[in-house]
Amino acid sequence: MERTPLTLQVERLTATACLPSYAHPGDAGMDLCADENRTLLPGERAAVSTGLRIALPVGTEGQVRPRSGLSIKHGITVINAPGTIDEGYRGEVKVLLINLGQEPFVIEPGMRIAQLVIAPVLRVAIAEGAVTDVTVRGEGGFGSTGL
Repeated sequence: MERTPLTLQVERLTATACLPSYAHPGDAGMDLCADENRTLLPGERAAVSTGLRIALPVGTEGQVRPRSGLSIKHGITVINAPGTIDEGYRGEVKVLLINLGQEPFVIEPGMRIAQLVIAPVLRVAIAEGAVTDVTVRGEGGFGSTGL
């Protein structure tokens, strides 16, 4: 069953900015590219420019996620993965990267540095009061199922 896609409005803030794009049919994430030259030293973090501004569809968020190849091969990841872009944000999209590898990593314009996944957002009403329902898990948290 074919779905009608939502529209992501994208503005290039520079002539060199790359539009987000899906690499393969069925991919969840669109590639985001850098729009600057930068070298990330081991342990260094930076907000890397994409040169883009976006207008998300109503009721969605943008999730900025790491690219698996950069993570496994170079130790480059998104610090706050997934980073959230709120529906009403209209500033430049920047990717918060960190170099967890052992070598400097060179970022160049046009390099794919992250993925952008557009996801629905549920809004809830807050009801203050005691939480009294009992579950099998209860208060079991970190490590409650073993390793």
